[in-house]
Amino acid sequence: MTLTALDLHLPAGSAATDPYVLDVDPARAGWTYSGLRVLDLAAGSNAGLHTGASELLVVPLAGGCTVSVDAESYDLHGRRSVFAGVTDSLYVPRDAEVVVHSDAGGRFALAGAVCERSRPVAYLPAAGVPVELRGAGQSSRQVHNLGTPDVLDAERLIVCEVLTPSGNWSSWPPHKHDEDRDGESVLEEIYYFEVAEPPGQPGGPRGVGYQRVYGHRGADIDVLAEVRSGDVVLVPYGWHGPSMAAAGYDLYYLNVMAGPGERVWNICDDPDHAWVRNTWDDQPVDPRLPVPAADGRAR
Repeated sequence: MTLTALDLHLPAGSAATDPYVLDVDPARAGWTYSGLRVLDLAAGSNAGLHTGASELLVVPLAGGCTVSVDAESYDLHGRRSVFAGVTDSLYVPRDAEVVVHSDAGGRFALAGAVCERSRPVAYLPAAGVPVELRGAGQSSRQVHNLGTPDVLDAERLIVCEVLTPSGNWSSWPPHKHDEDRDGESVLEEIYYFEVAEPPGQPGGPRGVGYQRVYGHRGADIDVLAEVRSGDVVLVPYGWHGPSMAAAGYDLYYLNVMAGPGERVWNICDDPDHAWVRNTWDDQPVDPRLPVPAADGRAR
């Protein structure tokens, strides 16, 4: 059977369960570890949950919130939108009672990974998030390493987010992480997308981007999905990339990864396109990056 966009592309609203506008657990994804839920809270409202067998990273996408973990409260300042820069976040262990409350309202991602052990709650300030400028030219993008192994003490969960200026490609060259071998680790991955409104046109056209996923085990996975704000693409295995920002629309995605082995993010480039990396040394980084809110921390 060939997995297609009908299997792996979840348009906004298609995976909603009260109170979540997006609810993808490992069973829904058809795998073992990675999950993602998104809360869209009205001003003054809250939502409660139990983390169960999963560790979580609470990531404000728009607005701020207070997160209560086993009756201990933590304030997340958040941000205006995912295009406004880096956010603070909160690591929450498995087997915890959690309430997310927002005075002004907002949208909040709960990135999760099934794990065995409970770790302490950890507040991760925005000022401590490494900001990376990756690629060059039309492959330039900005990466926020919110919950990568060098930043977050977790058992399995790996989280980052990527800003791709309009017209650029990210997740390029295509890469994979589905084999346990030297230089590569096994990780299930979720891409959650948002597309910026056109400048000067608030509430204007609903922008698009595109995501490619394809197989290396024969023609067993074949996805080219048009993605819009709130959409998800699941990557159980295979080459993934590019993530394409259509001209006129900046593209954001949140990556959630987890797997069975050592918590490392090792990738293998598609050998047909790996040569592209060698061209970056002779090209400048897109001058639209870093976004101003990176506060000079980009590297």
